[in-house]
Amino acid sequence: MSRFAYVNGAYVPHEHASVHIEDRGFQFADSVYEVIYLYKGKLIDAEAHLKRLEHSLNELDMDMPKSRAAFMVTIKELVRRNRVKTALIYVQVTRGSAVRDFSYPENTMPSVVMTARRVAPFDANVPLKGIKVMSLPDIRWARCDIKTTSLLAASMSKQKAQDNGFDDAWLVTDDQFVTEGTSNNAWILREDGRLQTRKPSHEILNGITRQAIIKLAGQKGIEILEDAFSLDEAKKAKEAFVTSSSACVKPVIQIDDTTIADGKPGLFTQQIAKIYADFLEE
Repeated sequence: MSRFAYVNGAYVPHEHASVHIEDRGFQFADSVYEVIYLYKGKLIDAEAHLKRLEHSLNELDMDMPKSRAAFMVTIKELVRRNRVKTALIYVQVTRGSAVRDFSYPENTMPSVVMTARRVAPFDANVPLKGIKVMSLPDIRWARCDIKTTSLLAASMSKQKAQDNGFDDAWLVTDDQFVTEGTSNNAWILREDGRLQTRKPSHEILNGITRQAIIKLAGQKGIEILEDAFSLDEAKKAKEAFVTSSSACVKPVIQIDDTTIADGKPGLFTQQIAKIYADFLEE
């Protein structure tokens, strides 16, 4: 837990951090967020996260409340005050507080909230633990490229998966194509040896870790296909894994009742994890 949180210009003890009850982030999920990985004192892909934050805000007709450089100053001060070396930095921007009405209010002051939660550093030398995922209908809204705090559909899906003995869910369209996980991007290693993940669109969040791995893997000569894959293709894949800022790289060893490969994290997934771990250490 954060010792200090940042709320609208002030660094306050975490237990006293709050926003107004009519903040539109609270009442309408009229807000967006980013999670930045702090690894051994280094903010990973922070510029890309802030660029995506700006994209999300623009799509909701909101301006960045301050420059990317100013955000970085605030984030670094929050890190300093919390005395963390490896952590998840949560950044949220809402439209602000106003009398409850569905229409956008005019001239509101946006709310900016940040926290820093200590986590263990990602270590590819430690055996990766595989997860089991359950396929569920993708019931989210049609603009998943906007990183909004409206996460109820994803939360419901993850809870249903866990209630049925799985770790997470892979969300599936009506025509049985995988979009992504509840909070991560989905990948498979095809039978032909190519790495495949869904191309960016309104149907998925273009993950920052996803983008980094595409670049890093490409530099290693690994062929990547950015295209939708079906649930059936996923179950027949040689390997599967997910990526996110919080999980980095995590193997998928079972989809529904189908075991992937031999039910253990595959060598290729471990290779990708090592490539990403080396990038973190640069």
